[in-house]
Amino acid sequence: MNGRHLFGCRPALAHTAVLALLLLCIAALPAASPAVPAPASSPSPASNTRPAVAIAPGSSGEARARIAELRAKIAHHDELYFRRAAPEISDSAYDSLKRELAALERDFPSEVAAASPGAAALGDDRTGDFPTWRHRERMLGLDKTYSKAELRNWHRQLLARLGHGEATLVVEPKFDGLAVSVTYEHGRLVRAVTRGDGNEGDDITANLSTIATLPATLYSSGPQDPPPDRIELRGEVYVSWAEFARLNRELGTDGEPAFAHPRTLAAGTAKLLDPAEVATRKLEVVFYGWGACEPAAATPASQRGFLSQARAWGLPTVGDIQLAHDADELWLAVQNLGRLRATFGYPADGAVVKVDSVALRRALGETEQAPRWAVAYKFAPRQATTELRGITIQVGRTGVLTPVAELAPVSIAGATVTRATLHNRDTIARLDLRVGDSVVVERAGEIVPRIVGVDRTRRRPDRPPFAYPEQCPSCGTAVVQLPSEAAVRCPNSACPAQLRRRLDHFTGASGVDIRDLGPATVNTLVDRGLVREVSDLYRLRRTDLTALPGFGGPSADALLAAIEQSRHARLWRVLSGLGLPRVGVTTAKRLALRFDSLEGFANATFGELLPVVGPSTAREVVAYLAEPRNRASIDALVAVRNKP
Repeated sequence: MNGRHLFGCRPALAHTAVLALLLLCIAALPAASPAVPAPASSPSPASNTRPAVAIAPGSSGEARARIAELRAKIAHHDELYFRRAAPEISDSAYDSLKRELAALERDFPSEVAAASPGAAALGDDRTGDFPTWRHRERMLGLDKTYSKAELRNWHRQLLARLGHGEATLVVEPKFDGLAVSVTYEHGRLVRAVTRGDGNEGDDITANLSTIATLPATLYSSGPQDPPPDRIELRGEVYVSWAEFARLNRELGTDGEPAFAHPRTLAAGTAKLLDPAEVATRKLEVVFYGWGACEPAAATPASQRGFLSQARAWGLPTVGDIQLAHDADELWLAVQNLGRLRATFGYPADGAVVKVDSVALRRALGETEQAPRWAVAYKFAPRQATTELRGITIQVGRTGVLTPVAELAPVSIAGATVTRATLHNRDTIARLDLRVGDSVVVERAGEIVPRIVGVDRTRRRPDRPPFAYPEQCPSCGTAVVQLPSEAAVRCPNSACPAQLRRRLDHFTGASGVDIRDLGPATVNTLVDRGLVREVSDLYRLRRTDLTALPGFGGPSADALLAAIEQSRHARLWRVLSGLGLPRVGVTTAKRLALRFDSLEGFANATFGELLPVVGPSTAREVVAYLAEPRNRASIDALVAVRNKP
């Protein structure tokens, strides 16, 4: 779905003669059923080049209805993808919709204007929460290819336009993140803007300024080699696999839903309203192109020249590039990147092919949506089909109910997959998942397993829909869903499952670090009613512990000593362990520098928090502290920490 590399996001695909032939050859569907099931329902990994529906020539009314339907669907998914960073279908499913729409609009041009309008061709990531800034040079998208035949066809068309038989091509990994344009004036960073609608985007300079690898000033070797007066650098903000795994480990420890993909994590983080919170997640940026450049004489002469110059300026740039001079070399280079991507420390969902020479680029020109001198090749997702054996509901420390798919073991990309996150109730409803179904599982970015489709042809007619619990499976309290959230929650903060997760978090490595207290012991303490609040840990007696299964005198003494030592843990550990909204280790350390005690923090005002954490986090923390049960819990913890 991304398609964002050199200039922008998700362009419409340049269609090939092969696709047109398929459209004409496939039998038309009955008039009463103009659409096939959604791509997510495919029983097996579907070919990315196959149209989702065939409409007979001359069926203008049917084509008009399908065009309108596709435009509405794409507009819906663009809203989720670009503005909310919360896509609900896979990239391949989205691309299938776009390809089908483009084919219909080409084959039925008279119906294009008659059908209802849809989303902008390039999408639009502006949220309305940031000031906007107009790009000096428009950010375009990239056409996409999905097969060897399509890539070779693009290459043939390229050479035909050039009128000669060779052009040096640069093949780069296609980063999977948020497209941005960063402007430097006289070597100083002045602005960072998202792609937006291609003409203007959101100004997220404050957020991107938190990226450690984004230099505030470009390096210059001397007065004879200054940076351009002004240059728009095009790149991608992303989250590395290591950081993605770290943040998901924290969520998993707390029983909270994991981030679905590094791309959505990067896009969502870059659009947060609080730069202090952005700083707690290690965003990274890479540059692989440019827009406006002044003076014109400073414009790079080639892609390789640009990458070399950007590195000299101290900018992070694309590595692992390949060169190709003909169609055979091009295919080998793309395939080689496909093999290498498993070793990359960043998410890459394809390869980008660019003409190296800027002079040839100018000769080739561009369309309204994409340059003619570049194309993306999308790697096929790694998928497998298996049985959905059950759906488990987990309750996190904040009360969020997270469904998890229990799967018959299946191997995907060298790893055995037995579970997959389902994120929330809406995901189950959208896929219409039922226990016993044959499901298509994909490893998102080669790491996170997710269900992307259901083979309904193999479903028994008596198999009932999954009944999402209306009561918390741990405490029986009626669950709630806020209008602004997709998550379903248990509102009972005394819920045993929430308490266990809170204790695990408080005593873990990012909290007060009581290493002798494992999850099994926490469960036993909660089940026996010995611990109902975090502060109860510090009231445990030796006789309480020796009465527990597997505890003798020495192990009880060791645990009590570890708990006593944690009573004097540094303030940042306590604040981090409390699991305050939007407060991780980094933010907790900043808060600890501002407030000299837990009691002082508990009485903090919005104005006192604002310079430390920003407005969004400050509001949530104040609201948390104002909740009577939370305040009582913190007061009890203050009392036991102050106990001599």
